[in-house]
Amino acid sequence: MAMSAATAAAATNSTAIGKSYAYPNSSATRLIPITLASLPKNLRKPNHMTLAKNPISDFFSTEPKDQNPRADQYILDDDDDDKMREECGVVGIYGDPESSRLCYLALHALQHRGQEGAGIVSVKDGVFQSVTGVGLVSEVFNQSKLDKLPGENAIGHVRYSTAGSSMLKNVQPFVAGYKFGSVGVAHNGNLVNYHELRAELEDNGSIFNTTSDTEVVLHLIAISKARPFLLRIIEACDRIQGAYSMVFLTEDKLVAIRDPRGFRPLVMGRRSNGAVVFASETCALDLIEATYEREVDPGEVIVVDKEGVSSLCLNSHSEPKSCIFEHIYFSLPSSVVFGRSVYESRRAFGHILATEAPVDCDVVIPVPDSGVVAALGYAERSGVPYQHGLIRSHYVGRTFIEPSQRIRDFGVKLKLSTVKAVLEGKRVVVVDDSIVRGTTSSKIVRLIREAGAKEVHMRIASPPIISSCYYGVDTPSAEELISNRMSVEEIRRYIGADSLAFLPLGSLKKLLGKDSPNFCYACFSGKYPVQPRSKVKRVGDFLDDGLNGSIQCIDKGWLPVTKIEKAVADK
Repeated sequence: MAMSAATAAAATNSTAIGKSYAYPNSSATRLIPITLASLPKNLRKPNHMTLAKNPISDFFSTEPKDQNPRADQYILDDDDDDKMREECGVVGIYGDPESSRLCYLALHALQHRGQEGAGIVSVKDGVFQSVTGVGLVSEVFNQSKLDKLPGENAIGHVRYSTAGSSMLKNVQPFVAGYKFGSVGVAHNGNLVNYHELRAELEDNGSIFNTTSDTEVVLHLIAISKARPFLLRIIEACDRIQGAYSMVFLTEDKLVAIRDPRGFRPLVMGRRSNGAVVFASETCALDLIEATYEREVDPGEVIVVDKEGVSSLCLNSHSEPKSCIFEHIYFSLPSSVVFGRSVYESRRAFGHILATEAPVDCDVVIPVPDSGVVAALGYAERSGVPYQHGLIRSHYVGRTFIEPSQRIRDFGVKLKLSTVKAVLEGKRVVVVDDSIVRGTTSSKIVRLIREAGAKEVHMRIASPPIISSCYYGVDTPSAEELISNRMSVEEIRRYIGADSLAFLPLGSLKKLLGKDSPNFCYACFSGKYPVQPRSKVKRVGDFLDDGLNGSIQCIDKGWLPVTKIEKAVADK
């Protein structure tokens, strides 16, 4: 992607490690891959010993979880909201006196990427301050907590956990202390070689306090002998495989990194006062009035410090494999992701469905909220009226007191209510973004029929999902995916619809045109760009994130580097 004029100007006044070259089919200037061996000898600082340390501070509550919920409590589970789940969203801000407050607002904009935990880390005068907590961004932070996050540089994170009750232990950003200072990190993605790296590190004496793969990155940085610090990050990233869009915060730098395949999105923007912003989606830039400049390219490392903005490459570029589900479900429709408008992508999916799977009907309705834009596209192309026949409640928590006389489809009815005036006596097309296990779809069809619909036709704005994702998305095992076990006709009968059609994979690729080879379709095809290793998802698996603390927010101050340590580091 070509650099904007503002980015190019900033890069001119900055220093970058490596030699410049032009990307094919691009006017942008980037840098050749870098390794420690390729550096001139005068840049290779003497090696130093790093003792095996635990790089995560011990700040965990020991309050036990409630193992015995009340018998009349109803806990919403995956069957009540049968969707693939993005794991998290990240943001980083450099050079703004209100960096933590801007992080807070940006995390609000990214709330759809994770609703069960949030955190911000800031740094001022060498002191790292951290506030993390369980819940929505508005529940974790208030004025007094933001007041404890001073400084012009900050990073933030929102997460979605796969456990039934999210706790504090794995809420990011993490802060690592090592021999020459501290570093904060927020990570979106999943490392496919996490288990083998962790086993190796543990064999060498490392102690882990979380089950997050992000902690592996911090251990690799802590044990690295590379100097300067930036090369520690590069050396660590050379060892990890899979999906990662990460922001690192040091005492004087903000570093943004995207994996060589570019699975997860990461964009760069700039505020009017010159502050540089990184975020998972452009919707976060919009809220804090930062102008979008460009994506962080796959395999790129961007360093922001007082000298400006510099860029280098992790290694030779692999073929990009960006996650197509960002456009199908994860990202906000107002965002631009991988250089494409999410809204226009979903609208086009609806057009394709209306063209390739038409049906005589009276009304088109979406499954809110993710099916809305595709349903608009379907109605637009088919010439059938678009209506809201399902209304979503946005005030649903995790636990409810259920009446003693059980209510059928209770979980779905808590979230969705039908509009009888729209549905009664009508032939209805229902547009949803995907079908995962099929449990929610069957309940939705039943609700619509109970509201008096004459016919119910399901249209799905994605191809059938037949394989698990290992690149930062919470998906069931392949055995639990209904499209992996049944044909389209069998699924239709299972969910009780009069007809069922999916977005054809070939039509999706045709829509993407020349960009088609740059997307990952593993969940539709089972062909993985980076092979999963160590552990394959089995029936009943979830991404074990070791969440077992109390549902409370936590404030933690970090000690600055001592003068002696700083003197050693500067040598």
